[in-house]
Amino acid sequence: MRIDKYLWCVRYFKTRSLATQACKKGGVRVNDAVIKPSREVYPGDTIGVRKNQINYTLKVLDVPESRLGAKLVDIYRLDTTPKEAFAQNELLKYSKDYYRKKGSGRPTKKDRREIDGYIDGEE
Repeated sequence: MRIDKYLWCVRYFKTRSLATQACKKGGVRVNDAVIKPSREVYPGDTIGVRKNQINYTLKVLDVPESRLGAKLVDIYRLDTTPKEAFAQNELLKYSKDYYRKKGSGRPTKKDRREIDGYIDGEE
């Protein structure tokens, strides 16, 4: 089975075209090699997928016939993504909460109070 179709079947991507784009951009690796979307996947292969700033690693256990229900996905792949990758994503999410883009308008009353509280807390 093609790698883009496999990633779509095991529900890592919502559409097959998104899986194909990820392969073309170099966000998918098979056995630590950047591959094309047409690369065949076999049981025992290790796949690395970069999605939403998380590097997922999974091992192919079997190749499905077609797209699977969410409950059946674990039969065909073994997710070996380290927990640190998800913890790093949580830290990134918290850092974005306090960042304000330039040109996004005047601060709201709540924003202003948070800024004052932050400045008063430093002194």
